[in-house]
Amino acid sequence: MAVFKRTTKNLIIRIDEFFDNIDLGLLVFREALKSYLDKDFEAFERHLKKVDELENSADRLQREIENEMITHSVLPQQREEVVKLIDVLDEIIDSIKSSLTEIDIERPEIPSSLNKNIISLAETSSNTAEELVPAARAYFRTPYMVREKLLRVYYFESETDNLTISIKKTIFRDMNNLDLAHKNQLRYLINHIENISDLAQKAADMLSGMAIKILI
Repeated sequence: MAVFKRTTKNLIIRIDEFFDNIDLGLLVFREALKSYLDKDFEAFERHLKKVDELENSADRLQREIENEMITHSVLPQQREEVVKLIDVLDEIIDSIKSSLTEIDIERPEIPSSLNKNIISLAETSSNTAEELVPAARAYFRTPYMVREKLLRVYYFESETDNLTISIKKTIFRDMNNLDLAHKNQLRYLINHIENISDLAQKAADMLSGMAIKILI
């Protein structure tokens, strides 16, 4: 049974648009990293601009969703949890923008031998958040399906952790030609990419508890 029974059509549309912004942001993030690794800085700048637009749109939609829920007394018992969930989801696209902005500012020199590993990490971390979006959509329409959809979130989050550790070991143990400052800069980049997965896991934990409550 859908959560929304007597709400406005506009609220449902805004929530879907908000989720769309997260999905698109993750897609652009991966493409931006690939462009940077290929040293196509013009394409990277375009992707960064697109992420900035998506982040601004997500912030606007977040405010509109919260105002709509208060104005129309939608889900009064679950409102606080829904607002927190939307806030964590918004943090994902905020993190994407922050990561790309830091790359644009610092322009780190990434050894080509790490390109494949970094792309793999970005894909896996993004997959964690991408699998979260359908689970979040399900909460508002078919909450009984949330738990099933979250299984893939936790799988990709675990894979992201493993890849992160592996890449850091490679950097600090095997790449003796890099000085410590360079290694730390690369670690900072890796942490930024991993953070997307961490935020997705945080939202998944919240969503799991919310779904259980609404089904009781």
